[in-house]
Amino acid sequence: MTVVGLHHVQVACPAGSEDALRGFYGGLLGLPERRSRRSSLRAAASGSGSGRRSLHLGVEPGFVPARKAHPALLVDDVDALAAAVEAAGLPVRWDDQVPGVRRFHTDDPVGNRIEPQQG
Repeated sequence: MTVVGLHHVQVACPAGSEDALRGFYGGLLGLPERRSRRSSLRAAASGSGSGRRSLHLGVEPGFVPARKAHPALLVDDVDALAAAVEAAGLPVRWDDQVPGVRRFHTDDPVGNRIEPQQG
């Protein structure tokens, strides 16, 4: 038995944050929304290799933002996204700890850490 891919990642959020998260994940990051019965929101991202992957956003009672755990999102222009994130007033924390990987960290509107990196 071997793991052959990653189907989805779920990120927690507080109740009432859905519109702000739609603006961030859908508007700023450009992930199309797909409704789900199990998650408040589900943003889909197509990719090469094992096909469609998705990011689920689920309401969690007693929500606490994930400061260390995070999804890493492959993007086609990490510099353009960093400029858009900064223009939206969100933090851009560049990380050069992995040689040859261009990436930064930011926070979604509820404080969860997100890592866009050049794909």
